[in-house]
Amino acid sequence: MADDGSIDDATLLRAHVNGDPNAFATLVRRHRDRLWAVALRTLGDREEAADAVQDALISAFRAADRFRGDSAVTTWLHRIVVNACLDRVRRSQARPTTELPDADVPAPARDVDTALDVRNALARLPADQRIALVLVDMQGLAVAEVAEVLGVPIGTVKSRCARGRARLAVILGYLRNPNDAGGVSSDDGAGVTRETGGRS
Repeated sequence: MADDGSIDDATLLRAHVNGDPNAFATLVRRHRDRLWAVALRTLGDREEAADAVQDALISAFRAADRFRGDSAVTTWLHRIVVNACLDRVRRSQARPTTELPDADVPAPARDVDTALDVRNALARLPADQRIALVLVDMQGLAVAEVAEVLGVPIGTVKSRCARGRARLAVILGYLRNPNDAGGVSSDDGAGVTRETGGRS
């Protein structure tokens, strides 16, 4: 099925449920780039992101008949991808890891790759704050839609974004002043963590 944009997402999903062998592939081609971006920015690892998207699309393929149209198909797909990412975050947290030292980290070079720094900084946020920021600030989803994706109140999304942005400002502070390595030192958002108590 060629995707000329004339068939809406919900119709494609119904066609898939009704046995159209090409409808789901068309839906995936339409949205895979955004779903991949969410997974990559959430997990920070290409292999993990690829596996999460694959798991999510398999789940969506199998669960399509349970889609009731209460939300947009894109919202539904984002929710499944986010859940797949969270599953991987939880599994990785259950495995022992080696922490990089926070102290005595040299200031970054002036030709620092800002995009890489932002990605690394995102990885240091709590998962709930990271996902909220990825969806709102990077993917451009409305706060109300993100609330629907995450299954939380709008106020919770706003709170997670605000706390995530505050923590990023601390971690990435050296980008504003290259002579200040505070963003990657032992001050790295620790105060924010203590103040919030890990609440989301």
